[in-house]
Amino acid sequence: MRIYMQNQPDESGNHRYYQLLLQGDLLAGCSIIVESGVVGKAGRIKRIHFDDWDEAQESMIAMRDAQVQRGFKVMFVQGQESGR
Repeated sequence: MRIYMQNQPDESGNHRYYQLLLQGDLLAGCSIIVESGVVGKAGRIKRIHFDDWDEAQESMIAMRDAQVQRGFKVMFVQGQESGR
């Protein structure tokens, strides 16, 4: 599952982005990969590991909701929301 968000341009005209990617691993766990930064420039990447898919999905939705409250808009969602 992938969620891509952007906010309104800042005073310098730059859009910021925030992307969440949920993917399974080979050891029955999964990770949320968080990428954020300014559109067109190198961003920051962070990986958060979970042993449980449902827990990871709930965390991903909470991260999305937190960014929406900060002014980000969901541009697109890709993938399924339940199961693997």
